[in-house]
Amino acid sequence: MGAIMKRVEATTEKQDILCAETPAGPVSLVVFGASGDLACRKLYPSLYELYRRELMPSGFYVLGCGRSELSDDRFRDMVEESLENAGIENAQGFHDFLGRFYYESGHYNDTAFYTRIREKCIVLDNLYNLDGCRIFYLSLPPFLYTTVTEKLREVQLACPAATGRMQTIRLIVEKPFGTDLRTAKDLDDHLHRCFDESQIYRIDHYLGKETIQNLMVFRFANSIFEPLWNRTFIDHVQITIAESVGVEHRAGYYDQSGALRDMFQNHLLQMVALVAMEPPAAFEADSVRDEKAKLLRSIRPFTPDRIPLEVVAGQYGPGTVGSQQYPGYRDEAEVNPSSQTETFVAAKLTVDNWRWKDVPFYLRTGKRLARKLTEIVIVFKHIPHSMFANAGLDEFEPNRLRFQIQPDEGIYLSLQAKRPGSKLCMSGLKLAVDYQKLFEMKMPEAYQRLLLDCMTGDQMLFTRQDSIMLSWQLIQPIFDYWAENHKNLCVYPAGTSCVSCAEELMEKEGRKWTIL
Repeated sequence: MGAIMKRVEATTEKQDILCAETPAGPVSLVVFGASGDLACRKLYPSLYELYRRELMPSGFYVLGCGRSELSDDRFRDMVEESLENAGIENAQGFHDFLGRFYYESGHYNDTAFYTRIREKCIVLDNLYNLDGCRIFYLSLPPFLYTTVTEKLREVQLACPAATGRMQTIRLIVEKPFGTDLRTAKDLDDHLHRCFDESQIYRIDHYLGKETIQNLMVFRFANSIFEPLWNRTFIDHVQITIAESVGVEHRAGYYDQSGALRDMFQNHLLQMVALVAMEPPAAFEADSVRDEKAKLLRSIRPFTPDRIPLEVVAGQYGPGTVGSQQYPGYRDEAEVNPSSQTETFVAAKLTVDNWRWKDVPFYLRTGKRLARKLTEIVIVFKHIPHSMFANAGLDEFEPNRLRFQIQPDEGIYLSLQAKRPGSKLCMSGLKLAVDYQKLFEMKMPEAYQRLLLDCMTGDQMLFTRQDSIMLSWQLIQPIFDYWAENHKNLCVYPAGTSCVSCAEELMEKEGRKWTIL
């Protein structure tokens, strides 16, 4: 018994070591667009949580930069308000944390603005005796990316020794990474004139979610599932990103974007890559991102003859949810009344490799649907023969393995099992792992993971340049087809759980979507 206990203790200790986070080294974070919605809702609360968990170094500061004219104190008040809105009030180290925030105002195309930023960084580096890492975070509209990065290069802030101290320089860029293949390539060429690929961290916040990260552990650390992860056992894969909200305050942007650009090119394809990629040689950034790029190269290109059969688009019309009446997309403020922008898109992808031959991947995403839901569903093949046919049970629902990413993260496996009662009292059984209930904690915000990884120099959860180009190459033919042909938009009522054109996409192949 003593020997057994020692082995258990050793295993627990080893797991605890693996679960330990690596704290960031000395770091300065320069945030452009510091008074904007993203920075206030996501960045500042995430930074505070890292600080509270002692994952921020003693030497760090945040320099907010933007067009709003704010003093350091007014900026700190704004950060404090953002923490309170996130449910964080006067907690441990609150005032020390806020005291590390500073601000510089100016116009993004004004070289003098960046000179002032450099001078302020010199003062703050000396104040905090900071050698280490400087991160420039572009929390900005994408059209400003080239302006800001060019100015950073012009005043040599992209240079490690720009402030008189040798520092590692990194750049965080938010999506969208271009609006089509040409603009994505132009942006990429520009960024690489100013920064090396090893310095660029392209954020896709879905990759920072716990359940998405768990895909690799689930697949490659369990011998029970990886042997089944192929065409022999899997019938098809469904990936859904459904939103119950409409365009809200993003109408001006969204009417120029649409669902295909907003969700498909980035979040959905990155999720496909993680589900379907081959085992990486090692758990390290380049190995994982190499396999994701290989998978994206294996997706069959869309051709004009296949697009109308395998890609469908929709737009929400007026509808009622409960007692609440919602307008149609074209009736939303700032939306063109004759807009042809799709608020819903579904598509069938085919992966041309050994593992996934003849296994379709069905993807859908849309706004103003019945509920908020992001999930990956692995649908296994039907049993080849039912021994219960003589009792009228000749067909069963297939087993499904479901990774729910939001609203509540978890993993669920559906099985057929016997219920108490007669010999053939059978029903579906769900094995459930609810992260929040199991670990008795609120799931960390994805930006916590991504910010910490950037500070420690780990690019695994950030999108590499080749994956960006491969994603745009894949969907550009759809944009070209829609530009040359009438986009056949199916109109669905706001709040619906069923978009007819998407249902037809699967029903013609004898399959059904999971219920929203």
